[in-house]
Amino acid sequence: MAAVWQQVLAVDARYNAYRTPSFPQFRTQYIRRRSQLLRENAKAGHSPALRRQYLRLRGQLLGQRYGPLSEPGSARAYSNSIVRSSRTTLDRMEDFEDDPRTLGARGHRRSVSRGSYQLQAQMNRTVYEDRPPGSVVPTSVAEASRAMAGDTSLSENYAFAGMYHVFDQHVDEAVPRVRFANDDRHRLACCSLDGSISLCQLVPAPPTVLHVLRGHTRGVSDFAWSLSNDILVSTSLDATMRIWASEDGRCIREIPDPDGAELLCCTFQPVNNNLTVVGNAKQNVHVMNISTGKKVKGGSSKLTGRVLALSFDAPGRLLWAGDDRGSVFSFLFDMATGKLTKAKRLVVHEGSPVTSISARSWVSREARDPSLLINTCLNKLLLYRVVDNEGTLQLKRSFPIEQSSHPVRSIFCPLMSFRQGACVVTGSEDMCVHFFDVERAAKAAVNKLQGHSAPVLDVSFNCDESLLASSDASGMVIVWRREQK
Repeated sequence: MAAVWQQVLAVDARYNAYRTPSFPQFRTQYIRRRSQLLRENAKAGHSPALRRQYLRLRGQLLGQRYGPLSEPGSARAYSNSIVRSSRTTLDRMEDFEDDPRTLGARGHRRSVSRGSYQLQAQMNRTVYEDRPPGSVVPTSVAEASRAMAGDTSLSENYAFAGMYHVFDQHVDEAVPRVRFANDDRHRLACCSLDGSISLCQLVPAPPTVLHVLRGHTRGVSDFAWSLSNDILVSTSLDATMRIWASEDGRCIREIPDPDGAELLCCTFQPVNNNLTVVGNAKQNVHVMNISTGKKVKGGSSKLTGRVLALSFDAPGRLLWAGDDRGSVFSFLFDMATGKLTKAKRLVVHEGSPVTSISARSWVSREARDPSLLINTCLNKLLLYRVVDNEGTLQLKRSFPIEQSSHPVRSIFCPLMSFRQGACVVTGSEDMCVHFFDVERAAKAAVNKLQGHSAPVLDVSFNCDESLLASSDASGMVIVWRREQK
């Protein structure tokens, strides 16, 4: 869609909250139809001056009809329940059984390098430098990923044709987390502060809500898919975590928080999905065995504030946790016992909540060091380099976004390691989805999607980047379709 028509849709979306306040379904239908009409008109070839004139007149008419736009509301109690970041899609592997110490002979354990992060970065560089100029780094899926990503520029590759679908089953309650299933193109889940989780299927058309998972008595703050996508784990402000079967939406187990506190974030241990790490409002991180429902001995540690964000590195040896006081802690994770050992602490900015952490082993052919992407309430998206095997962080660069109070999250794009350049995507309080090229020295902004009528809280790509989902503080989930080249 042409840029002016995206701006028109953005204006309509912002005024959409004033339309038929008693009938939110109508508002969703209206914005869907407007998106369709604007896409069609974008192909008509109208002059740029005419398009700008239409945008100006449209804004004036809406202002006369509904009055001036008010600023987005404060996060209120929701800001106090800020939750954790997206976790990058992991390599597919088999789930583990209960006891991680007995799995070596069973053949389920994935081989993990014992080298330091400096060695890993050096190996990445060596592999890259041995390749002819312009070629991709050889991996088992490089050619397939290059075929999906194509040889287009980042700006061309992240051009979107508009809205594919809008889900509104959680309207008027914030949706803090939206996630595609691992290695999946068409299965999507989202959680809401209304206390439920929706499992959605995008194909065949029309997209549908397969199951609504109910059982939490307060808002759902976070959830995660297992590697095989057969179960989900969720955390809630009701001080419990629940295990769900994705096939039929059945609750398998309810596990109370060991401290009886609000649970704010969760993540699976990437090598052993029988272990889940949760963070709570009493400043504690706990490693939980979801088979027994008990806390792992030695698997707890205290931060300086409410735990809002968690992320493992791909091998599962390092865990990062962020809190609402502005600190990020790294922990060494014992693969045999589940024990946590506190390693390093970084104060990103005193008093600014860390709302999202996302780890990546290497970002692109140009940025081959392990990296961490962090959102914090500083109106910036921060990219850090991991400089050693204890998780020490070094700031690489930052990108301007609007975030001062809401729990905004960001992700690394799943295929960027196999093409020139590297892209990250983030929500923002300006009601837009932003794309940045982390390797572009100037003008890092690649694209901006407009259409939400409230702060955008989370974003998620499907496995081949053909679809992007974004959720906002008003409960709307938009699925965007990438333009086909």
